[in-house]
Amino acid sequence: MHMRLLFVGLLALGVGASIAPGALAAQSIDGLPDSSLLVVPVLPYVPQAAPASRLARIDSLVALARAQLGRRYRRGAESPTIGFDCSGLVQYVMRALDVTVPRTARDQARVGLELARDTAQLRPGDLLTFGSAKRVSHIGIYVGNGRFVHASTGAGRVVERQLLRAPAKGIKPWIGVRRLIDDSGLPSGLALGREKTPPRSTAAAGGG
Repeated sequence: MHMRLLFVGLLALGVGASIAPGALAAQSIDGLPDSSLLVVPVLPYVPQAAPASRLARIDSLVALARAQLGRRYRRGAESPTIGFDCSGLVQYVMRALDVTVPRTARDQARVGLELARDTAQLRPGDLLTFGSAKRVSHIGIYVGNGRFVHASTGAGRVVERQLLRAPAKGIKPWIGVRRLIDDSGLPSGLALGREKTPPRSTAAAGGG
């Protein structure tokens, strides 16, 4: 009884040069065909569809936030036709991206991932909270390049401002950051719950 070997045409030395892509060549040691040898076809690789990129999702968020610039400020409102208050603007923009957040600034300041107040770590789409150590009273959306969009009580409309500004009357101190969209472009964990306040930056900043 002859011993037979299976040769797979994947190596150099000219053995696999004539093998068509997508198949394995099998032959016996003495060159005679052997029906007992199993030839396994090589199936083509089909990449899995990737989820929507974070960049595309954030671009949409920033564009939608900026599309509301000039809309009037109205307490308790959350639509372009009626107007916005600060948390109403955040809820409107996030809802359009299928990210659910609570209605008030205080509750919105508890969702997502809490980050240190560090401008070097900010990403477009992060939520910026303002107020005091005891109470969040204002919130806005970071849009990149040191700027954020928010419904301002002082301006009476939705505006875009520099985050780092000299302290002045009517400008509320920046106290926190929340990230609602992770690196994959999907919503971060949105479980409510108080967390420890992260370290604060020494830079002056505020909203209002």
